[in-house]
Amino acid sequence: MKKSVFLLVLLPVLMFSQHSIEGIFTPAEKFSFAMLYKSSPTSTEYVNRGVVQSDGSFKIQMDANAPAGIYKIVYALPQEENNFDLIYSGKEDVKLTFSLEEGLVFTASNENELWASYTKSMELINAAISNFYAKESTDEKAFEDIFNTLSDTQKGYDEASKGTMANVFIKANEPYIPTQFEDISTYSKNLKNTYLQRVDFNNELLQSSNFLTDRILAYVFGMSSSTEDTTFNQHVDDIAKAISTTKIGVKSILLEMLWWRFVELEKSNVANYITNTYLLEIAKQSNNNDLLETIVTYRDNSLGEVAIDFPIKISKNGKITETSLHKLDSADHYLIIFWSSTCFHCLDELPKVKAFIEAHPKNLKVIAIGLEDDDSTWKNTITNYPEFIHVLGLAKWDNTIANEYGIKATPSYFVLDKDKKIIAKPADVETLEVELSKL
Repeated sequence: MKKSVFLLVLLPVLMFSQHSIEGIFTPAEKFSFAMLYKSSPTSTEYVNRGVVQSDGSFKIQMDANAPAGIYKIVYALPQEENNFDLIYSGKEDVKLTFSLEEGLVFTASNENELWASYTKSMELINAAISNFYAKESTDEKAFEDIFNTLSDTQKGYDEASKGTMANVFIKANEPYIPTQFEDISTYSKNLKNTYLQRVDFNNELLQSSNFLTDRILAYVFGMSSSTEDTTFNQHVDDIAKAISTTKIGVKSILLEMLWWRFVELEKSNVANYITNTYLLEIAKQSNNNDLLETIVTYRDNSLGEVAIDFPIKISKNGKITETSLHKLDSADHYLIIFWSSTCFHCLDELPKVKAFIEAHPKNLKVIAIGLEDDDSTWKNTITNYPEFIHVLGLAKWDNTIANEYGIKATPSYFVLDKDKKIIAKPADVETLEVELSKL
């Protein structure tokens, strides 16, 4: 009997210790699920999911033992682009609205509302600072008022958030506040010099969120109007120094994030600087073979690099001559085409390449590498291109040459000079024609 009474007393306590994450998505018809993940410094772990109802609402019941920390809600695919972070304290429900037009708004949760309110206030003050300098104002009283407001806001939110996880973010975001009037040049210099100083890159809460990546990107791309490689390299060095004491897994994630951003911007010199100066050694130390293969393949196939050598067999008058790409010396330029006889786009573009070359004669030799499962259709197709040097790449996507060149799709083009240096990597046949016209 005593045992039964104990359970009856305990049950309500357990029930009331559970919390939920719920929200409303708009427009409702654009959403079907809300998937919840627990974020850690180096990974995300699936927790639960909520089905989006016809009115856009969803609810995810949290386990009573769910740890406090940073959680991520994924609302569409691809996951990397369609998600947002939230703070879960384990002490309160989290309620929110998310609109594709208006963005994210928290309607219940002291932690999240504090951080959201703080960031909004800071955005307004930063807009006032930008407006002050845009007008080239020298009004010291106005300057003092703006930065007094900035100081009071920071102190106010710091005090209001004590004891919360939001306080970690508010402290990390503490802005530079001048003690006297500064012109735009001095202010910008001091802002840059202090921008990373207040961030604890070893804090696991910050590491688990988007805060560090946002901070790093803002520093690298927002602290100078220069787009020169040397400027970006210096900014990368500053970041590497700031994160030098973090664990290797976190360091790898942050630098790889920067590497990918420069790859997307087609700034190969900077991406390769990150590889050679930092990522290569990190990948080796952490035995991250996937990362090692990715960065090395990209580096070795960048513009200005000598194309990777591979064997070639040339058949002429019934005689086969064995040679290689680097040994060829019959042209001023070379065009490598990765294609497949079962690829619709290849069969559409190869005749266009052939026609363009015939209409615009150049001292150019085409090397066509057919990525094939077998040679049955390849043999018949290459008869249409007798002037090309043909290489059969069996095993298709697992072919050694294709892997060394980082081929992910066909057709892929590489334009080389006479020394086999890569001078262009056109994305399509139209861009290829433009590049060939320059030769």
